[in-house]
Amino acid sequence: MTDGSGRTAFPPAPTGLGALSVAEIVAGYRRKAFTPRDVVDDTIAALQATNEACNAVVTPMYEQARAEADRLTREMSAGEAKGPLAGVPVTIKDLVFVADVPAYAGSPMNKAFVPNVDAAVVSALKASGAIITCKTTTCESGYKLTADSPVTGTTRNPWNPGRTSGGSSGGAAAGVAAGCGPIAIGTDGVGSIRVPSSFCGVFGLKPTFGLVPRSPGFSPPSWASLAHTGPITRTVADAALTLETIAAYDLRDPASLPVSPRRFDTSAAPLNGIRIGASADLGYAAVSPDVRAAFSKALAVLDGCGAQITLDGPGLDPGILEHTLKPIAFTEQAAAVATRTAADLASSETDYRDVVTAGRRFSGTEYIEAGYRRGQARNAFVKLFERVDALVTPTVAVTAFEAGRIGVDTIDGREVDPHLGWSPFTWPINLAGLPAATLPCGFDRDGLPVGLQIVAPWLDEPTIFRIAAAFEQAQPWAKFWPPLVLRESDRARTKA
Repeated sequence: MTDGSGRTAFPPAPTGLGALSVAEIVAGYRRKAFTPRDVVDDTIAALQATNEACNAVVTPMYEQARAEADRLTREMSAGEAKGPLAGVPVTIKDLVFVADVPAYAGSPMNKAFVPNVDAAVVSALKASGAIITCKTTTCESGYKLTADSPVTGTTRNPWNPGRTSGGSSGGAAAGVAAGCGPIAIGTDGVGSIRVPSSFCGVFGLKPTFGLVPRSPGFSPPSWASLAHTGPITRTVADAALTLETIAAYDLRDPASLPVSPRRFDTSAAPLNGIRIGASADLGYAAVSPDVRAAFSKALAVLDGCGAQITLDGPGLDPGILEHTLKPIAFTEQAAAVATRTAADLASSETDYRDVVTAGRRFSGTEYIEAGYRRGQARNAFVKLFERVDALVTPTVAVTAFEAGRIGVDTIDGREVDPHLGWSPFTWPINLAGLPAATLPCGFDRDGLPVGLQIVAPWLDEPTIFRIAAAFEQAQPWAKFWPPLVLRESDRARTKA
């Protein structure tokens, strides 16, 4: 895998323990090569340096993390520590509740809000022995695909701080990309795990809708029928282990699926017999030439892994953004702040107020009609998966654009919706509730990461992991690190 200029390598990996994978951290504990306190101290140093460069952290939880690391260090010394993630640092997106820690959700309206309960995913992570280090940035209520907000300002990309990290789980993806721990928890309503993971060059997974519970804390309940919770990691195996930990049935979430605990195989194996449908543009989307080129090379890699590639797709209505997604997503966004007044929203971003206003204008009839069209789109995927085992597309139609913008309005000479039109591959998957992942598959001419999206049938995360593991073995992306953040983080550790 090379960048757009033909480079095949970037600076060496950061030296801190926060840059290790889960497997490497756990193995180090078994060898007594280091302790949880060592790992947490290095991870905090990386977070501080990355936050200075990229603005990825909302609320540090460093003292709590150190105390938990010390406790686990004592338990490990006594042979008592348990849990598959014992001593592994994790960050949590600020839409997800952590008890007794502020949950701003990117909104000035929430500056005084401190939940008294953990979200189900946080409870599961704590029970597994994971150590939570901080809350990460999001845009206001997760309404857009960058992580900029009136509370935290602009979150930037560790590959180039002049570019956006993507969002709304932008702080989560930037932290993982910069070696600030192997796992981040994000949320995804229209692409908010996959977009920043693509822009930051890491692996991001949106599980099947309902597989990971969102209750009792997810603030505010925007994108109510669209939002998923999932992991952002550097490796496929780390994402699989995280999903095994956080996937559960929870009666408090009406969308939660009564699925038994699952285990996922991420051993790389040939893809012989796997039928993959491939679409570079879903038949109508504008896509940048660099993204198209990287996607074409990714298909060649999958072919080399033994997959049977056919040009195929769901055949969606080209008007799906305006006629289906917006009436649903914008109405649900408006409903999340239905009790808020104009005065409450005065400190919100103009673009956010515009989305809320648009959502309030849709009638109940328009919302229900959009739901019917959503069902038609879902059926298109049902038919597609009668022909193929998985679908691959670019993750995003562009690479990371200028930081501080809501999006781009032109791609390859074609006008697109600046809010959601440049990410045409992500939100149709939310409408259908399908599982999908993004993995790094190359770089553009400026050295910015490009993502490949893998979509599978409902509850078929195993197929996603199988394809991703084979691609990871053929094109091991985890050896590529952002140059600027490496320099910043190593400088911070030298000072420490």
